[in-house]
Amino acid sequence: MTQPPADAFADGLGFHRLVFARRRPGWWTPLVVGLVGLAFYVVLTLLGVVALLVWSLVDPTIMQRLLAIGEGVAFDLADPLIMAVVLGSIALMLPAYVLASLLINGRRVGLVSSAFGRLRWRWMLLCAAAGVVVAGVVTGLSFLLPAEETGGEVLQPGDNPQLWATLIVLLLVVPFQAASEEYVFRGYLMQAIGRWLRHPAFAILLPVPLFVLGHLYDPLGQVSVGVFAVAAGWLTWRTGGLEAAISIHVVNNLLAFLLALAGLSDVNATSPGILSFIVSTVMVGAYVALVEVMFRRSGMPRTLRLTAPVAVPVPPVEPQAAMPSASRIV
Repeated sequence: MTQPPADAFADGLGFHRLVFARRRPGWWTPLVVGLVGLAFYVVLTLLGVVALLVWSLVDPTIMQRLLAIGEGVAFDLADPLIMAVVLGSIALMLPAYVLASLLINGRRVGLVSSAFGRLRWRWMLLCAAAGVVVAGVVTGLSFLLPAEETGGEVLQPGDNPQLWATLIVLLLVVPFQAASEEYVFRGYLMQAIGRWLRHPAFAILLPVPLFVLGHLYDPLGQVSVGVFAVAAGWLTWRTGGLEAAISIHVVNNLLAFLLALAGLSDVNATSPGILSFIVSTVMVGAYVALVEVMFRRSGMPRTLRLTAPVAVPVPPVEPQAAMPSASRIV
């Protein structure tokens, strides 16, 4: 087994370095975890496709509705099935990654969540409450600003016959979808980079371009996604776990979908506009500041300190008397 680095025994391992507390912290493990996780994701996706094909034998309209996804309709709020499939396909990344990490890195799989060895549920609920408060206040104030023309199509609640079914799907699936993205981009990638580069800035910043490329927005919208990614990465490192990042991601996504369900925005818009960018940045900044205050008052540890191995003294070996040579035996 590879000897843990010096910071594991001194200040303790930050979130991005927690792989050194696992069973196999070799330099190659992040690469293998990624490949195995991808394989698991493909298998889980194929199983989902098979299930949908079987369902389509009963309801032929299923395939027609799913083909709309390939025609550029990312989120159809009038079709809960499409919402479940699109969001659920992202949520599958979570079990794929956790299973791969368990298989390759072995014991203490809870370290993919936090330095505490598992998700800190009470802390995550506090962060979620903080996110709801911040999002509610900032969004409420944003209604005082002039409305922006985004050029998208807004679906009014009265024109959506599947309003309540879609709402239920969103409430059930969005938390897993948002958590999956955090486990991959702030969990897997940060800990993979931390295996090779010690300074947390690399682990926080290097995954940002990949996260941005996964969101099809205009340049201003991608900058907004980048700001969110940096904030989520910093919170993960600062608090020693994914809870704060998961909370704001869930709140942010649910807020966007709920506003669209209420007919107040277009969830498929790719150009947020300057005012929306400012509102989003202010909301993220206020949340980061509030979580920082909460974390300082919580007194929770943010690192994992390993116990240095104690050298066992070896007793001196008593010299043995020399055996007589054969020529002296009588």
